[in-house]
Amino acid sequence: MNYLVFDWGGTFLKYAIMNEETDILEKSKVPAPSVEASVEEMLERIDPIVEQYRDSVQGIAISMPGMLNDRNGYCRTAGSLRFFTGITVGTLLHERYHLPVSVQNDGKSAVLAEHWKGALQGCKDCAVIVIGTGIGGGIILNDRLLVGKDFSAGEYSFLNTNDSITDSWDGYWCRNGHTALGEYVASKTGESPDTLNGIEIFRRIREDDDPIAKEALRHLTDAYAVQIYNLAILLDLERIAIGGGISEDPLLMEYLYDSIRKMRSNLPFEVYSELLPEAEVVVCRYHNDANLIGALYHHLYGEWENR
Repeated sequence: MNYLVFDWGGTFLKYAIMNEETDILEKSKVPAPSVEASVEEMLERIDPIVEQYRDSVQGIAISMPGMLNDRNGYCRTAGSLRFFTGITVGTLLHERYHLPVSVQNDGKSAVLAEHWKGALQGCKDCAVIVIGTGIGGGIILNDRLLVGKDFSAGEYSFLNTNDSITDSWDGYWCRNGHTALGEYVASKTGESPDTLNGIEIFRRIREDDDPIAKEALRHLTDAYAVQIYNLAILLDLERIAIGGGISEDPLLMEYLYDSIRKMRSNLPFEVYSELLPEAEVVVCRYHNDANLIGALYHHLYGEWENR
């Protein structure tokens, strides 16, 4: 049996036809509507896609941003798709297309994918950190997805990282997404951050041995190391998988491992330092396909209502 699986983000609405073995039979994407768009404008984007495949799929699985009820798709928040805030997306689309529709948060989809068949397979207590414009992710505890009473477990972007800054985005982990690299370099060189994406920063490190680019990446991975330490201590995790496009470059993990080693070596707890929990840190296996695979897992094995 085949399924239409969506991965909705702020830039693109990705979609794929997948079977139960997670084989991607077809895959494409269309531009996402702007944050000021309406629900109707969003439906105009996805209607033609659903109509194309309606008669050949058994259901629709969706990964999307936001704090959402993964049983019925009600969105307390919807990230960059803010027009869905307060809407029960699963029910809306089930009634519109007359197909089973499941909805799961994108970070939770990623951790489900990695726990099912990826880098977290076999772990009972683990997490994914997805480095995007902000920081997303998901947590598995005792082999079960952690959801929370308000569906917000894994919304790392809202973690405070500086107790002296609580009234600005600068004090929260969302400021450590991949765009922070360009912003850091721009603050030192006066360049426009719009021209300084991760690819350019990594090129400067490799080809130019650029000290400012190196400093930017070190600054970023040092911040990640602190939160990885916190997650490992708080939840006693076996493994943490790092995802997002930036994680596909080995240079990120090289710097991250060094940041983690440096932090662990400087812990002030004397004999306790060696006894404190430490999670194994690995790269996600599925990268940009993780949300699709996790959404399909939720559709096949999760508990949801719009059937």
